Amino acid sequence: MRLKNCHNYHDFKNLARKRLPNPIFNYIDGAADDEVTYRRNTSSFDDCDLVPNVLNGVEEVDISATIMGQKLDMPIYCSPTALQRLFHYKGEEGVAAAAEKYGTMFGVSSLGTVSLKELRKYKTPQFYQFYFHKDRGLNRAMMQSAKEAGIEVMMLTVDSITGGNRERDLRTGFSIPFRMTLGGMLQFALKPVWGINYLTHKKFSLPQLDEHIHMSGNPMSISRYFSEMLDSSMNWQDVEEMVKIWDGQFCLKGIMSVEDAKKAVDIGCTGIILSNHGGRQLDGSRSPFDQLSEIVDAVGDRIDVIMDSGVQRGTHVLKALSLGAKAVGGGRFYLFPLAAAGQIGVERALGLMHAEIVRGMKLMGCKTVADLSKKNLKFR
Repeated sequence: MRLKNCHNYHDFKNLARKRLPNPIFNYIDGAADDEVTYRRNTSSFDDCDLVPNVLNGVEEVDISATIMGQKLDMPIYCSPTALQRLFHYKGEEGVAAAAEKYGTMFGVSSLGTVSLKELRKYKTPQFYQFYFHKDRGLNRAMMQSAKEAGIEVMMLTVDSITGGNRERDLRTGFSIPFRMTLGGMLQFALKPVWGINYLTHKKFSLPQLDEHIHMSGNPMSISRYFSEMLDSSMNWQDVEEMVKIWDGQFCLKGIMSVEDAKKAVDIGCTGIILSNHGGRQLDGSRSPFDQLSEIVDAVGDRIDVIMDSGVQRGTHVLKALSLGAKAVGGGRFYLFPLAAAGQIGVERALGLMHAEIVRGMKLMGCKTVADLSKKNLKFR
């Protein structure tokens, strides 16, 4: 298989599987416990059908969206994810360049592998995905760094106060820096091209954390990072203080209940992202799409409601927008293309998604995102 033969999410996933060492592929693809929620995130869209209207003269459609003051040329963005230079040596730079080309937003993680300042050369809006550490001084310093870098939107992840039980990583011994099981090391040996690229390009680092946390001499699994370094006592008062300190566009990622959505409004957030971390945290939890309508009805007129997790198709985007989401985020939909081919892989994924959304809008008889509503949906 080659990149030109990739036409959908599953094609990119299969190509990434061929090119990545097994421990890294499973880090991207894996989820918590029995991975029930991971599967439900996508299958939830199958319980809802689109009902098109025809003869509406849709030779031209506008799929732009605005979230938290940021204008996007398409209503899907690249969600921030950790460790991207493990998947491809270009990492976040490749994602940023592709997002810039398609006029959409991308996110940078606290566990990102390219610095915030380096990525500001790409002229497209950026999220900064922030994790709340036990060290409050570290939190303030990281927020200040983001402010100085010119980040437009602060995104606090609130569903990761402890690590999910990601059993695929436990089986391979996946950790940062690498400390593989024997079987895991064998998988790296079977994919020498990945190893050559990893060793011959810029040394792997976590620039958002390196000034404050020295992980190089102490291999730490991602689960241990969440469990030992993040503050499980984080509460609404802590977040309200962060919102005031940031004094700008601030969203919470990981909201799943109406009660929490209302609290986010009350403390001054400008956006919420319905997400279960791609099924990587609490297995057995609801899918964001299943919760979307109820939350939009409760707070959609007071805060930007965004949906994340499970999006693989342009029609998934249209269904979420029809229920009132301002935009949707996706992770694996661009991570597998990144792993398969770097920047050009992400560009192809975004291009296909753009084409699917435009085609779907025309077939739905909708000229703008605002034309989408619950009226064009039917649940089974």
